[in-house]
Amino acid sequence: MTPKKPQTQGDKLDKIIAEARRYQESREITYREQALKMFPWICGRCGREFSGKRLRELTVHHKDHNHENNPPDGSNWELLCIYCHDMEHQRYLEEEGYDEAGRSQDAASSYRPFACLEALLKDKK
Repeated sequence: MTPKKPQTQGDKLDKIIAEARRYQESREITYREQALKMFPWICGRCGREFSGKRLRELTVHHKDHNHENNPPDGSNWELLCIYCHDMEHQRYLEEEGYDEAGRSQDAASSYRPFACLEALLKDKK
């Protein structure tokens, strides 16, 4: 009988990651299966219909962007194709960077590319 080798930090991390993935997959399967039973297999944005092997391209989008908010009536879900789903999340990320008036919330730049231009032009006169 061979002795058990001690668990390394990497083995523990692999186990934690595997558990997290299993949990996420089981959660996704649960609400995805529910959504597929509740809603027609049509993308809520582009209107494409899905069936057969292409059904895997239809995803569940959380309207409030909270993946933990899964009411049994499906009121926080909509079915989107993978392309529209990606666009929806990109749009959401872009909107986060702007205030209500549509101005960017980034700090104003202090870089002045032509700061020394006047001095350079004086020397040329």
